[in-house]
Amino acid sequence: MFMNKQFIIFLVTGGTAAAVNFFSRILYNQWTNFSTAVILAYITGMVTAFLLAKAFVFKESTQPLKHSILFFVLVNVVAVLQTYFISLGMAYYLLPALNITLLAKEISHAVGVVVPVFTSYLGHRHLSFREK
Repeated sequence: MFMNKQFIIFLVTGGTAAAVNFFSRILYNQWTNFSTAVILAYITGMVTAFLLAKAFVFKESTQPLKHSILFFVLVNVVAVLQTYFISLGMAYYLLPALNITLLAKEISHAVGVVVPVFTSYLGHRHLSFREK
């Protein structure tokens, strides 16, 4: 299910949106403080992700636009929560219990970022950009 053309394009568009998020934060930071720039960059990245997903990944979607937007935001909220709880759970509980201390936070965050890629794809495929 995950090694198909649609999922590969989803990874590319998601990576592009992440880059937009990262670099737009630097741009916004020229005019605002860091915390405001992070929020603006996140929104910019999410809008980019939505537009790219709609145009290139889920082209066959028949979901009304307002429903797509609502579900897209909800799927991303779930993804952020997954990233947060997986990262913290691994960093503060799982890895210390396994006596892993070297790069524990980096490993935890990497896993926390990767896991939602799969659940987000499924959420966007079946909710945000559903085909009827």
